[in-house]
Amino acid sequence: MKCPHRLEPHQIQGLDFIHIFPVIQWLVKRAIETREEMGDYVRAFSISQFQKSHTFPEDKELLQKKDKAVKAVLDVLEVYKPERKYRRQRDAGLHLDEESRVHSTLLEYGRRYGFSKRCKQNKEDEGKISMSEAVPDAIAEVLEEDNLQAAEEMQIKTLMTSMAAMASGEGKLTASAVGQIVELQSEEIKLIATEYAEKQLELSSEERSERYGPMQQQRRAVFSLNKQIQQKVEQLEELKVKHAEVKACNEEAKRSLLEATEHSVKLESEMKSLEEIEEQADSGLMETLRALVMMNENLKQQEQQFRTHCKEEMARLQQNIEEINSASGQDTEEEERSQLIDQQHNLDRERLQKIRLLMARRNREVAILQRKIDEVPSRAELTQYQKRFIELYSQVSATHKETKQFFTLYNTLDDKKLYLEKEVNLLNSIHDNFQQAMSSAAAKDQFLRQMEQIVEGIKQSRIKMEKKKQENKMRRDQLNDEYLELLDKQRLYFKTVKDFKEECRKNEMLLSKLRAKGAS
Repeated sequence: MKCPHRLEPHQIQGLDFIHIFPVIQWLVKRAIETREEMGDYVRAFSISQFQKSHTFPEDKELLQKKDKAVKAVLDVLEVYKPERKYRRQRDAGLHLDEESRVHSTLLEYGRRYGFSKRCKQNKEDEGKISMSEAVPDAIAEVLEEDNLQAAEEMQIKTLMTSMAAMASGEGKLTASAVGQIVELQSEEIKLIATEYAEKQLELSSEERSERYGPMQQQRRAVFSLNKQIQQKVEQLEELKVKHAEVKACNEEAKRSLLEATEHSVKLESEMKSLEEIEEQADSGLMETLRALVMMNENLKQQEQQFRTHCKEEMARLQQNIEEINSASGQDTEEEERSQLIDQQHNLDRERLQKIRLLMARRNREVAILQRKIDEVPSRAELTQYQKRFIELYSQVSATHKETKQFFTLYNTLDDKKLYLEKEVNLLNSIHDNFQQAMSSAAAKDQFLRQMEQIVEGIKQSRIKMEKKKQENKMRRDQLNDEYLELLDKQRLYFKTVKDFKEECRKNEMLLSKLRAKGAS
């Protein structure tokens, strides 16, 4: 569960509250966060459903303002669109570089763009200079700017010499011309264009052959081919840019599709989890809750219908009153009728208030039942708790058994060590006293008697240990018999619990059938 606090099984069994309390705090916090997340999700879903079919007055006003603003911007763009004032003469831009062609194109539309700003920016980017060199460099810059400005004026004049002023209607396409072009079919347009290009090439080749020699024709052919190659390269670059844009749009669409699929899978998993929680909850309580919710919805619908009916009736009665007042003057009958209408209106208002109070009471009951349902743990949670406690008990019992075995092994080895030390001491005493005992017959007899007493003591100790072993064995057999009896009782208990659960399930099925028959 990704708990940041470590908790061991023996701490739970030993009621180590210092270490258990942070875990309980974390669990309560996670439960509250889960409820908040579900609440935010339900709130967001309800807002999205509301926005599908309803809009606020502010949104409508914003849409109206947006349409007006867009129309105004389009009108401004139409009024202040670029207008061509000059036309470049034929064969005037063949020997110009790219920058000059750009400026000549701008001059055609009445725009004058200088070169001094760009040069100044390049100089500013070259770096900082010292204070001693600032004054002569500033003077040099001023002189250089004057020279650049003069060169710009000369270049603009040279470009303007290749321009011709356009007439007021030249360059504009009339509606009749557009209609004639649209009426033609695309295939006919292509055929006419190809024929025109072929004839133009023939005429140009004839003129070239008449005017120029073979070397000049070759140069012009090479220049035209280079120009065509440059145009094709530009078209290729444009196609690459379009391909990159289309590829980016495709990636964006794939990413949005992936996000939508992930969101749908998440929604399906959440719906399945909610259905599983609903299946695990108490069926009788869920049915009562559904019945109360349906009753609440019906009451809301009846209230809405009653409101609309009251409004329609009030509008109709007011219209009747206005018609009667306009037809004739007010008299006693009209006053009585208005009093009756007011009384009926008051009665309907009191009835509406009672219906509202009843709906509020029902809503409180539904909220109380919902809180009670949330407080009662479900069967899945109880089963999970039982599994966790069983696992904890298994771990604690395994640890206890292992510790007990270690204690038994330690005691056994300690006893073995004690007996071995006694044996070693006895052998050392025999070895030390053997030479002295063999020196005389009386000492030898005394030594033999002592050895017999030692052997007799060892035999008595062995008999006692054998007896203790038999007692422990009998006790082990007795405990084994008790363990087998307890296992039988455990099996019987599990079987009884299983039968009890099955009977409970059958009882719930029968109760649900009886409720269904009673409801039908």
